Amino acid sequence: MPSTPPPPDRPRPLRTAAVIPAAGRGIRLGPGTPKALRALGGTPMLIHAIRAMAASRAVSLVVVVAPPESAPEVKHLLDEHALPEHTDYLVVPGGSTRQESVGLGLDALPEDVSVVLVHDAARPLVPVDTVDAVVEAVRNGAVAVVPALPLTDTVKEVEPAETAGEPEPVLSTPARARLRAVQTPQGFDRDTLVRAHAEVALDGEGATDDAGMVERLGQPVVVVPGHEEAFKVTRPLDLVLAEAVLARRRANDGF
Repeated sequence: MPSTPPPPDRPRPLRTAAVIPAAGRGIRLGPGTPKALRALGGTPMLIHAIRAMAASRAVSLVVVVAPPESAPEVKHLLDEHALPEHTDYLVVPGGSTRQESVGLGLDALPEDVSVVLVHDAARPLVPVDTVDAVVEAVRNGAVAVVPALPLTDTVKEVEPAETAGEPEPVLSTPARARLRAVQTPQGFDRDTLVRAHAEVALDGEGATDDAGMVERLGQPVVVVPGHEEAFKVTRPLDLVLAEAVLARRRANDGF
């Protein structure tokens, strides 16, 4: 006997997907393999980042936006590694900027996705509690959510020098209590993020922060607590720190 369809006034389930732009070269880590494919504890950082998203029971789809020339390799990589069975995976070729790559990831989402996370592949160790907090805030009505940490260092606004290494005049000292260091995953109402990518045109390398694009629409962005282990692996020293965090997790939790 066929199942009875739900009443027309019943709200559609909020399906959540994560988009991971991983098409960057990561030159500050040195030449060679693209940053997202660098090994961390013997496993590519990208796989750690995917597992971090899929660790949340709310995330049912992860879209990886890969370097165009490496998309088949990345798809093979996902097939080779054990990933949570409750989550689907999709690999799409990326663009020349992060903004283009995120846009291509959004284009690949099924129609039933209402909540979108955008996560840096270079943040491989974000805890699941942070992912869940972002998702929950969007599901509770926020159109854009970012995890962030208070700053521990004093920050100076300067006039950038024309030549690297030259002294730079200080313009101001912002109040540290009002500043936050933003992390990912950033979470969005899908329609709002799609509109931001359609309407906010940025020159040069494009947007490196999707929440900033939503701000330019005049829409509110809220902050939830981030985590110290959600740091971005950008330089060789970051990779050393990530290896130490991963080793501690494996020793303590069997991660």
